[in-house]
Amino acid sequence: MAARLVPAVKFVIKGGLAGVAVYVAYDQGLLGSGTQGAEALKKAQAALPPAIQEWTSYIGWEVRTVQMKTLPPTPKFDFSPSDAWNKGVQTVMSALSVAPARACEYTVEGWKYVKDLVK
Repeated sequence: MAARLVPAVKFVIKGGLAGVAVYVAYDQGLLGSGTQGAEALKKAQAALPPAIQEWTSYIGWEVRTVQMKTLPPTPKFDFSPSDAWNKGVQTVMSALSVAPARACEYTVEGWKYVKDLVK
């Protein structure tokens, strides 16, 4: 009985985590328009340094302000998540738009191959 219950519990937990992740993404505006996504990114960039400081103090790591002043600045990346997202969406939509035609082509090729094998 327990052996059958463990996979079901694992599935429910994973499904719940996936559902929570989708809900949080929707709640933060990541699934909305591009401007909502950009606003969410700005909020995350503003909240990240204080969160890291709080996390290190919670764990017990001592981060001194003198050490932080001597550290080099963080590198700036020229990466736009919205551009990467849009490129990915365009690629997926392009693949989905040609999928029926490709499926027909592959079906015809498969039938020809099977007919040649039967002969």
